[in-house]
Amino acid sequence: MKNKKIAVVILNWNGAKLLEKFLPSIISFSEEANIYLADNASTDNSIQVIKEQFPSIKIIENNGNFGYAKGYNCALKNVEEEYFALVNSDIEVTENWLSPIVSLFEKEKQIAIIQPKILDFKVKENFEYAGAAGGFIDKYGYPFCRGRIFDTIENDHGQYDDEIEIFWASGACFFIRKEVFWTLNGFDADFFAHQEEIDLCWRAINLDYTIKYTYKSVVYHVGGATLNASNPKKTFLNFRNSLLMLLKNLPKNKLFSIIFIRLCLDGLAGIQFILKGKFTHCFAILKAHFYFYSMIFNNLKKRGVVQIQNYYYTKSIIYNYFIKDNKKIN
Repeated sequence: MKNKKIAVVILNWNGAKLLEKFLPSIISFSEEANIYLADNASTDNSIQVIKEQFPSIKIIENNGNFGYAKGYNCALKNVEEEYFALVNSDIEVTENWLSPIVSLFEKEKQIAIIQPKILDFKVKENFEYAGAAGGFIDKYGYPFCRGRIFDTIENDHGQYDDEIEIFWASGACFFIRKEVFWTLNGFDADFFAHQEEIDLCWRAINLDYTIKYTYKSVVYHVGGATLNASNPKKTFLNFRNSLLMLLKNLPKNKLFSIIFIRLCLDGLAGIQFILKGKFTHCFAILKAHFYFYSMIFNNLKKRGVVQIQNYYYTKSIIYNYFIKDNKKIN
């Protein structure tokens, strides 16, 4: 397993049924890669399924459920290939999905991270929520994608058939050079899950690396297989981790003002949840804020030497979407 440049690494926790459903496409269309299962101490029969049904896959066993961030950090210490393909267990890949990625890495040495086109497994003509055609953030750290802004999902009719620089690549299917991953010390394990890939991408851009999207590689993502949008834990992780990401990566001259405004906007989001009767989600935002306050000093120490000034695509995606009624990226 030493002569191939790319490692497809699938993080798993109690996902035996997903593995049975989605691994066949990965095995069929990944001849140029070595395939690994990184298991977060599953208590179902995931390991047995791999050993019996997919014996060609190498198993890496973590000794706890470390979430996405620490789970990959631990597992990738055992992977030697030049390029990492971090793939969710609910991803279906397509023929020739890897060669455009490797070609881009080989052609442009400044590219650190690449995202393919991510479409919806359930409605295959639509983009998928988590990543779509490449991600950006606004001034206040709210993430959005080409092909998906908030709950507006676009149909794929070739409008994003291009190769462009983006701000963040989705962790659902995330390609990164091994040397860059370790230069950045991997994902921030404090995040556990959600937005750790945006934080990693922001840190990469601060070090003058490039992140790209390519339409030539296509995958289909189920989405919500671990935590769906109605789960208050997902709300908690997204709001807390977004604040931590801002604290770590905002330029110093914007740090206080942006975070203060973001806290106020989060408060408005909490009120909106109350008006909708989603009290557990409002509580999740409050909990996220208190956790953020308790983690401020530790995360200030994680700030890098350089923070770019022009990190955002638009000043306020909330204003553009809800006030100006712009449902797509211009």
